[in-house]
Amino acid sequence: MTDLPPQLLTEATEPAHRYRLRAPNIPETAKVARDMIAGLLAATGHPALVETARLLVSEVVANVHLHTKVPLLSLEATIRGHRLHVSVRDDDPNGVPWPPAPRTPEAEADAEHGRGLLLVQACADAWGTVWHGGIQPTGKSVWFSLSDVPGPPTQAVTVVT
Repeated sequence: MTDLPPQLLTEATEPAHRYRLRAPNIPETAKVARDMIAGLLAATGHPALVETARLLVSEVVANVHLHTKVPLLSLEATIRGHRLHVSVRDDDPNGVPWPPAPRTPEAEADAEHGRGLLLVQACADAWGTVWHGGIQPTGKSVWFSLSDVPGPPTQAVTVVT
């Protein structure tokens, strides 16, 4: 399940360390994933990324719970040098994991949902989706990257595997 964006694949000067979690698609999994990422970043010397990573992991995992009926989801976190890459996969080929179209301020203020991927888009250094299974998708992943070293902004990327 390696959904690494091109910039992480080309940063091969340092070894990549991958951590995986396969978990039930239940509300509590967002907390488990947040805590896993926070512990991982603290243990690997990336404390500056903890709060943003916790927020984004929570949003991406919660989206799987809110928008799919799959029994399990998979999270993969890769650390290479100063960069964290997180990918959350579900085996539901339906749904488009993309930020919603802009709404009126009044509708936005009362909405209970619809901001998760906007947060990912606003806070991640890079993010995107990967559709698995080719023309007839069998699932999808939403990924994001964070770095504790400033760099040029990147755009969202969608890949079909």
